[in-house]
Parts: sequence; C-alpha cells; structure tokens
Amino acid sequence: MNTKRNIYKDFEHPFAQFVRIVGKGKNGARSLTYDEAYQAFSMILKNEVLDVQLGAFLMLLRVKEESVDELAGFVQATRDQLQFKPLQVDLDWSSYAGKRKHYPWFLLAALTLAKHGYRVVMHGASGHTVNRLYTEQVLQYLGYPVCENDSEVEAQLAQRNFAYLPLHAISPILDELISLRNVMGLRSPIHTLARLINPFNAKATMQAIFHPAYRSSHQQAAFKLGYKNSAVIKGEGGEFERNPDAKTLICGIKDGVMYEHELPKLTDNRSPAEDELDLAVFQAVWEGRQNHEYGETAAVETMGIALYAMGACSSYEAAMDKAKALWDTRNSH
Repeated sequence: MNTKRNIYKDFEHPFAQFVRIVGKGKNGARSLTYDEAYQAFSMILKNEVLDVQLGAFLMLLRVKEESVDELAGFVQATRDQLQFKPLQVDLDWSSYAGKRKHYPWFLLAALTLAKHGYRVVMHGASGHTVNRLYTEQVLQYLGYPVCENDSEVEAQLAQRNFAYLPLHAISPILDELISLRNVMGLRSPIHTLARLINPFNAKATMQAIFHPAYRSSHQQAAFKLGYKNSAVIKGEGGEFERNPDAKTLICGIKDGVMYEHELPKLTDNRSPAEDELDLAVFQAVWEGRQNHEYGETAAVETMGIALYAMGACSSYEAAMDKAKALWDTRNSH
C-alpha cells in the first residue's frame, strides 16, 4: 500500500475527510452516511489510501462499532467491484471464524444440502487466528478443492452443487485487511462486511456472528442491501452452526420481510469440548462409520435453518424434519 505521506504537507489527502468524520472526538464524531461509506470503501479497494489512514480508519470504526449504513455502504462498494459471471446459487454461506472447541459440523450441513441438489457457495478466510481449524483445510481433507475464480466455482457447482471460494479470490485487498487481525490485535469491520458480500447473488444468505450485538446490524444491513432471504445467528465459535446447548435467536429476512425466531435449547448440560480435532473422526461421522450425538444434532439443526432460509419449507418444524431426512440419506446420494 502507498506510504508516501510527505506529498500531503501542503494539501489534504482526499481520504482524510472520512477519518475526520469518525474520529473527531467524543462530541464531534459521527457515523458515515451510506454514500460516504460507499465512497470511502471504494477508495480503500482501489488502493487510494495510505497505510496510516487505513489503520486509523479501521480502528476508529472498531471502537465506535459500524453502523448499518456504514456496513451496507462498504459491502455495496465491494460488490460493485466484483466482476464474477452470474451463476445460479441457492445459498451463500460465509465462513470466517474457524473452529476451536468443536468440529465444523456446519460444513456437513452444507455438504448434505449439496448432495441433495441445493447449490451452495461458501466463502471464507483461513489462518488469521492461531489455534483454529479453518474451513479451507477441512474441505481439502475431505477431497473438496478450493476454487480460485468464478469459472472454477461454476465447474464445482455443476459437479457437486458445492463450491468454496477463499476471500483472496473475491478481493485480495480484503484478504490482506482481514489478516491485520494479528497486527492490530483486534478484529476490524472487514470481518463483518466479508460475511455479507454474497458474491453470486444467491437466493438466500447465512451469516454467523460471535457478539450478539451484531445480530441485528447484520440483519438490517442485509435488508438495506436488498437481500430477500437471510438468516443471522450467534453461531458456535462464530461460524454459522446451531449450538444445541443454547437457545438460538435467528434474525432473518423472509421474502423481503424481517423477522425473529428463537429455537429452544436442546440439551440439559453443556457438551464437552473435543480433546483434539481429529479430522479422521470427523470424516468417519460424515461417511456414517461413526456416530456423534452433539455433532449430528448440530449438523441437522443447522441444515434446518438453511432449508427455511432458502424457502424449501414453510415452517421451522417442517425444516427440521426435512433436515433429519436429508441427513439420514446423505450417503445414498
């Protein structure tokens, strides 16, 4: 990124106005409007911002917490710079957190849906937090390739109804920014906006958050972006995965209308974390050679939320029944 600061001794850098808006003290600062956010993030994506401005801007936003208008403006700026070919996708599934205590059961939910004909695109980033197991490495272990462009996504959808696209293939700059987690010591708004990109305009989108306060801002940003069907939950470990040990509040959009729905807690006690995440065990459960009560419940319940989000079922009860049937027949496809 450009670090030539000395040429701005005599006139102000065009991005300075955006740093000033969000950073002008307790009483002077405010959130960016949608248009300001769009303009600011377009400059970031075009590499028209100095490193020092970028760091300041991201951390000021982090302290303030992004508004819905800011989020939507950032995401729309990103979407408008994508040049992917239009593809028919049923479900956009973001995966940016990685897993630490439990296996990524959500992955088996997504792959089961794909086996039954639903077209799923998952996107994510790997390795920005130490000691976490990321989707990319698990998929490769199970024999699924990592796509590098829209043509490879198209080919994988045709072959398996499932494709995984890493963030660097969507936007190298966003991928670089998300990896600043270990430089800054903090997450930035990039973690939030990446989940909302929906690069192929899927009919339904799924995002997980770790901090409950972000649930409604994700929901409202998706609504502002014009997404017609969406589900946001506080997922296990920050991934879109229903935690059977807790109540799950879904902040969703159904046919363009926002709603909330709470699923009850399913267990009496907190399920123990895994001693280690051995992918051979995970694969054995996937292939039906081993049972895992917690994991299979998490996979089925997560799939149920996805089926409802896609409009495959008219109620959550019907969606959970259908999810169980799909899970039980996953290896006959």
